[in-house]
This record gives sequence, C-alpha cells and structure tokens, in this order.
Amino acid sequence: MEHLDDLRSSGGSQRKPAIRPTGRGIATEQGNRTAGNYLRIGALVRVAHRDILSAMKTTLALTLTLSCAALAHAAEPTPNKAVDTSFLKKFAETRRFMLGRPQNPKIAPDGKTVLFLRAEADKPTLKLFEFDVATAQAKELLSPESLLRGGTENLTPEEKARRERMRLSAGGFADFHFDKDGKNVLLPLSGKLFVYERATGKTTQLKTGEGGSIVDPKWSPDGKKVAYVRGFDVFVCDLATNTETAVTKGGTAIKTHGLAEFVAQEEMGRFTGYWWAPDGKHIAYEEADHTGVETWFVADPFKPDTKPAEQFYPRPGKKNVSARLGVVSVDGGETVWLDWDHKTYEYLTAVRWDEFVPLTLQVQSRKQQKLLLLAADTKTGKTKKLFEEKDAAWINLTPETPKFNSALGGFVWLGADADGESEIQHRNADGVLNNVLVPAKRRPEAVVSVYSSRADTFVIYAGSTDPTQRHIYRHKTPSLLVNPESDKDTALTTEPGTHTAVFGKSGGPYVITSTTTSAMPKSFVFGRDSAKLGELPSVASEPEIKPDVTVLRIGEEPGYYAAIVRPRNFDPKKKYPVIVDVYGGPKHLHVVQAMRNWLVPQWLADQGFIVVAVDNRGTPGRGREWERSIYQKFGTVPLEDQVKGLNLLCAKFPELDKDRVGIVGWSFGGYMAANGVLRAPEVFKAAVAGAPVTDWEDYDTHYTERYMGLLPESRKQYDDASLLPLAKDLKRPLLLVHGTADDNVYYRHTLKLSNALFRAGRDFESLPLPGVTHMYTSDPVVMERLWAKTATFFKSHLGEPK
Repeated sequence: MEHLDDLRSSGGSQRKPAIRPTGRGIATEQGNRTAGNYLRIGALVRVAHRDILSAMKTTLALTLTLSCAALAHAAEPTPNKAVDTSFLKKFAETRRFMLGRPQNPKIAPDGKTVLFLRAEADKPTLKLFEFDVATAQAKELLSPESLLRGGTENLTPEEKARRERMRLSAGGFADFHFDKDGKNVLLPLSGKLFVYERATGKTTQLKTGEGGSIVDPKWSPDGKKVAYVRGFDVFVCDLATNTETAVTKGGTAIKTHGLAEFVAQEEMGRFTGYWWAPDGKHIAYEEADHTGVETWFVADPFKPDTKPAEQFYPRPGKKNVSARLGVVSVDGGETVWLDWDHKTYEYLTAVRWDEFVPLTLQVQSRKQQKLLLLAADTKTGKTKKLFEEKDAAWINLTPETPKFNSALGGFVWLGADADGESEIQHRNADGVLNNVLVPAKRRPEAVVSVYSSRADTFVIYAGSTDPTQRHIYRHKTPSLLVNPESDKDTALTTEPGTHTAVFGKSGGPYVITSTTTSAMPKSFVFGRDSAKLGELPSVASEPEIKPDVTVLRIGEEPGYYAAIVRPRNFDPKKKYPVIVDVYGGPKHLHVVQAMRNWLVPQWLADQGFIVVAVDNRGTPGRGREWERSIYQKFGTVPLEDQVKGLNLLCAKFPELDKDRVGIVGWSFGGYMAANGVLRAPEVFKAAVAGAPVTDWEDYDTHYTERYMGLLPESRKQYDDASLLPLAKDLKRPLLLVHGTADDNVYYRHTLKLSNALFRAGRDFESLPLPGVTHMYTSDPVVMERLWAKTATFFKSHLGEPK
C-alpha cells in the first residue's frame, strides 16, 4: 500500500508503503463539470462499468441516468469562486518540482565518478549523467533519444506494471548498472538492452531473442555476461559473442521463473526473482507457482475495445503463490531446489549470495509472526537455520540485511532486542549473536552500508530519535565492541530534515540527499573524510510557494507529532475551517520535516483553510508498543488518535474552528477519511476519500494479514474494520475518488461502498478517474484538477474563514 507523500514527491524515482489526491480543479462546481469526470450522487446515480464488474464477479451494475441538465442542476450547497490553479499546474507539470533533480546516484567502483539520472525541468525523460569527483563537474553521457535514434519509447504491459510497483513515473532510463570494474554501464530501455563503454562512448545493443518483454537485467560478477528475464524464463547473454542462452526453461504465466510475484514487489520490497552466484557460474531463481491464486481483471471502461488486463491477486484467506528457490548452472541443466518448511514459511522475502559465504534466504510464516534466516548448500539443496525471529503481532522485514563483512566476521543484521525494539546486531557466520552495535535507544531504521578501511569496519545506518527527521550515522564497530554504552557514532547529517545516503564499497566518496522544511532535495558528494566535494547539479524549477509549516509535539507522554499549515495571508483575528491531511497507516510517517511534503497542503491552506496532520499510533519510529497498537484495530485506534490529536491542536490554537473540520487522504488515508465521517460525524463535517480500502477482505494477503490476522479466525476483526456496515450511518458530505485502472486498491472498493451507500439511501459524490491507476500522479492533468476539486468541495461544505 502506498502513501500520498510517496506519490506526491516521487518524481520518477524508485519508491517504498498510500497517497492523497492532487490536482487543479474544476473552476466552479457548476461551470466546468463533465459527465465523464464528475457525478453528483443523490437519490440515484449509476455509473456504467459493467466490464470491470463482470470481471470482478461483482453484482454491482450502476447505469448512467443523469443528463447534462441534471448535472447542471446538481449544484453544491454554497457557490464558490474559481480557485487559482497556477501553482497546481506548475506542480503537476514538474512532477511535484522533482523533474530536473538528480536521481538514483551510484558510485563508480574506482570511486572517481558518480553516475546519476536526471530529466529536464519540463520533460519527464531521464538521461544519464556523470559527476567527476576530482573536478566537481558534471556532464551528460547518454540520452534515450540517442539510443532510440528518433524512435519513441515503448513499454510492454509487463514493464508498465513493474514501474507501477516501483513507483516510477518518468520515462527514459529507469535504471543503470556498472559492471565489476565500472568500465561499462548496462542500460535497459524500451524493451532493449544497451551496453555503454565509458572510455569510448560507444553503445552496443545486446542481441536478445524474440518474445516477451525483457526485465531486471544484471551483470555477471565478472562483467562478461548479462542475465535478464524474457517472457517467463531467465536468459544470459555472452558479451564476447553477443549470443543468448536460456538458463531456465518451461516458464509460463502460471509458473514464472526469475520474476518476483505481486506481493513481493508491492509489499516486501523485493523486485527481483533471481540472483547471480559470486563465481558467475550459477544463478539462483524463484519459481512462483500461481496455480489456484485468484485472477482479477482490470478493464478500462474508457476503452471498451481493449481487453482487460489480468492479474493474480491473492486476498486474505485465499490461496497464495507457492514460491520455491532453485539453483542452476548458467549453461543450463538440472535445477537443485532448496529445501525448507514451505508449509510453515510460505513467503520467500529476501535472498543474498555474497562472496565467500553461503547463499542466505529469509522465509516468513503466513501470519508474519515468525522469520527464519537460512544458509543453503547449493549443491545438495539442504538449508541450515541461522536464527529465527518472532513477534506476537508481526515482524517488519529488513531486506537490506544481512550484510556480510569478512573483516568484521559474520554479518550485520537489523533485528529486534528482547523487547522487540529494532537494533543493529553483529552476528557470527553461524547466526549466533556476537554483540549489539547500535542499540534500540538510537532508533535505527535501516543499514545503508558496511565497509572496512584499514583495521576498522564501519556501519552506515539511518535513523533518528525524532521521528519527524531521518539522519545518517557512521558507526565505527571497534568502539562499541569495547564499550557498548559509549556514544561515539558520527552524525553525517545534522541539519533538521530528512536525509538519505548512497555509499560505494570502500566508504568514499558517498552521496547524501537532503531536504528540510525550507528546501527541496539536494544531493551532495562527500569524501571519505566527510569533506564536501560538490553538488550533483539540479536544473529543477523551484516552487514559488514556501510552506509555512510548524512541526510540533502535542499532548502528554508519549504525545503525538503533528504539523499545522496556515495560509500565507493568515489573519489571527479569524477562525479558519480545518482540513485534516491524513494517512494514518503503518510503515509511513506523514509528519516529517521535508518541504516537498507540504507544498500542496500550503496551496490548500491558501484557499482559506488551516491544514493539520497527526501521526497516530501504528506509525513507525516510536517503538514496538506504539507501532503494534493497531494490530487488528484498523478501524478504531488510528481514528481515535486523529481525533485526540485534532482536539489538542484546536485547544492550543484558537484560530482552528473545531466545528468546521474536513478530512482528506488517499489509499490508507482514503480509508481513514471515509472512516472519519462514518464513525465520527460529530468531528468531521466533510471528507474526500481517494482510492480507499473499504473492505479489507479485498486487499492483498501480505499487507492485510500482517496487520489483521488470518481468515476465518479473525473474522470479527475484519468485519469491525470494514466500512460497508457503516454506510447506513453516513450523515456528512463524502466525495469518493478512484482510478478505474487501479490494480493496487481495486476500483471495486469504491464501487462496493457506493453500492452500500446508495442502497442505504445516503447522499454522496463519486469521481471516477478513467484509465488512472493507483499512482494517479503520473497524469499531470488529473493531479492538477483533483486538488482544485478537493478545495472547492471543502469550500462548499466548510465555508470561508470568519
């Protein structure tokens, strides 16, 4: 599931987990509606989507019965002046002002250069650039246009779906890969593979076979071959002869080889399904057997002549993919299948195959309360348990670990202490805990890199004791091994904000990308001694709006982190209607010190509102008890905290009119928005719910069962969290927004709630977005107009400042 900030600020870069609507609006509710985009639902509104509904085997059959005259007659309660959408237009066209900023930086193996992707400020096509560490100068290396020789980029449906999973919205180069020495760069583009020779600037297209899209290319460890998945099998291309060889055979759409299944990509953060052996002679690959898994269909009612797209979509209590891991020679031959207790541990969550150590794999129980780290004998297929983690609620995956290091011995692991709190551990090669490197009190959240220099080994990690920030630290292992209570970690970032880092193998140079409440992301290059060497140049447009956001902690311990955004022409003598900008779900912090997160809320505030946000229990960064408080309580705990946080803000800031509060969110935030007006109409007087999950039985297994438990044993908890039984209680204005081509939170969710509301005789509004997926921000026009629609909706129902 995805959060609004991910989509609102992604700009084509690779993701993480729901979002909120964005867009320029319909100028007035009466003047610019169209039957294709907007429907006012009163006593009877029916929307024709029979293609989708029959494919989903649902009984809904809504028929369009409103005429243009009826649409014009369906005026909002209060007429509104047209909102100024010039900022939204710029925001949308620049992909949230992220076009033109460096993306996906990678350090060359020799440490002399940094390669990165960047688009123009007004064109969403990523090109390849090089930054010279010695001179701090950057230059363009390659453009997609030069490789396609004037042709257009064509993506197969499979590649489009993969990019959707990775939250990539820009075109051009989606990724690139250095070979072992960094002399050559592998670039996938438009279903083709190219090798760029850096010394000469020569580019060679690899000769791949016909049939099936080419995805997930990887260099062999020696740089002499390239592996990839074509169709449903793994292939290898030998660069010396430019010829292709099949590594696996017999792959089908039902039983794929080398591809990560849907929930692995969407929920586990695993986008690959095969791994090179360190010697380059073998490949480990996943066989994902979809037999018995439900097939769902996504039809586009806007294009009834187009065949519906099929997707295997496992739902709670239903059949999951059966995954197994095999090892095969790159020359082909028999596969050695690795053995583990598949019945107990049916999820394959992560695989690593590093030099000088056995292949390791992480497997997880379906309840996600047990995780095993296994070491495999790839000749016999036998596996050995290194250690197991357990949690009474759920285990958070850490696919970036284990990180093996020969100098340190064993590996570094982001695991849990006796109380279930996250800590960074040093474990021996046999899995036995050797020492705690970074204790839980530091709130580590990710291991970025582990490297050795001379006699020392360093662990680079991300985390913060303040969940509104994210900092990068360098931990020198001997210091803590001698005195675990010492406080000698070096902070590589200190400015309040959120920071990410990319390190080379030897620890330098490295790139840190930083954003604060007053600045958009900037990427700086540092030497091993942490001296700043230069900045990866940006050509992005800068937003003319500077958010007036206050981030604060409210309430008695443990309290809530909250944000308040006032209009730039704020009048302290007036009371303002309030909009709660909500996500509220797990795995995502909404209240963070990052300017890009508050641009649209600032625009919304400028329309005559005060926008607030609260991070409730269930969000990360506050410890196990806080995070696990929502286990099997999606419908109650997050909403209780949103209400408490709102009341605290209203008590502290008298300019907030607590009698005029709206709520808006997308995905889990859409669920929260609809839940708010249904369960707490005395608090929330209007809601815009984008792509809401309305019935948790219709979301995917790995996400839903992690937090809600299994069916049928958790039947009551699922029923309690569903919005459908609450439809009869709707008393407040509700606008439902959903992309009809959404294959994450299916359009079915909004249709089911619409049906329940209609049958209960409740008034509501529905805005279907034809052909739009869950990542609606890929369409600038939709993004622009949807936010303006949101503003006019709230103006109609909450009024102006008084």
